Amino acid sequence: MYTLKEACEFSLEVKKSRFIAHALPVQSIKQATDFFSSQSIASARHNCWAFKVGNDYRFNDDGEPSGTAGKPILAAIEYADLTNVAILVIRWFGGIKLGTGGLCRAYGGSASSCLKAGELIEIRHFKSYEFTSGFDLSAQVHHLFKTYPPESMEETYLASGINWSFTLDNQLLESFQNELKQMTRGQITLKELRA
Repeated sequence: MYTLKEACEFSLEVKKSRFIAHALPVQSIKQATDFFSSQSIASARHNCWAFKVGNDYRFNDDGEPSGTAGKPILAAIEYADLTNVAILVIRWFGGIKLGTGGLCRAYGGSASSCLKAGELIEIRHFKSYEFTSGFDLSAQVHHLFKTYPPESMEETYLASGINWSFTLDNQLLESFQNELKQMTRGQITLKELRA
């Protein structure tokens, strides 16, 4: 899954109505709702929004006809295959009605363009582990860590060998474990470290 690297913005004018989309990467529903509260502009006619955090999502039309603002914003997030994203689209009414189709296109289009303006990053999940090896395996273990680079790694020298504690991307874990088992003929197993 992917999310935004940082906040981004996009503005659009449609028949004298002005739309400004603000998108933000978020880690929680509270962070998303706080973002909407802090960025909404009271003088604007509508502050419509949507967010997706993990598998949770919500949207709000803020007075626009039902399904013409929040849903198209959410659809832009889902079409881009993103999560942990909140988008607020602020509209200043220009005096010309856009109709339901026009509103859907304006809200969904400004949200989509805002996401395209931002840089995406992959969401990665890390866990910490440790194991102990003999001194004779030091070079092989270092080679293993070059093949599967950890986020962090620490070597502690003991009388009986080396204790390796490290943080690894979950996507690399299975391959790392398989190679470690082959290298040590199954004599070393990983122990997960709890935070």
